[in-house]
Amino acid sequence: MHGVRRNQRNQENIGGQLFCNVYNARENVVVACCDRELLGKNLKEGNYDVTIEESFYKGTLTDEKKLAELLKEANSINLFGKKSVGVALKQGFLSERDIIRIAGVPHAIILKV
Repeated sequence: MHGVRRNQRNQENIGGQLFCNVYNARENVVVACCDRELLGKNLKEGNYDVTIEESFYKGTLTDEKKLAELLKEANSINLFGKKSVGVALKQGFLSERDIIRIAGVPHAIILKV
């Protein structure tokens, strides 16, 4: 993505079950996070055919507490998986009706305006 640089602080491995990548684009902070076991998987259902790309999601291997912190900083959030989406749900960033499921996997996109 032109004009986007990866945030260097997300390169250290701090352990956990979620992969989170943080991108800074001008004045926006983009967080892409997926459950560890979903990385690289292809999900197909109906009109959806989505690959959870390592190039986008594979950043720091982290935990739910750290994801909750990242969600507070982000302007744009892209989540895949029960754990990742569950953190955003628990933290009040979305409701059940905001979650779609692709091949049974929860997915949410959150844009703060």
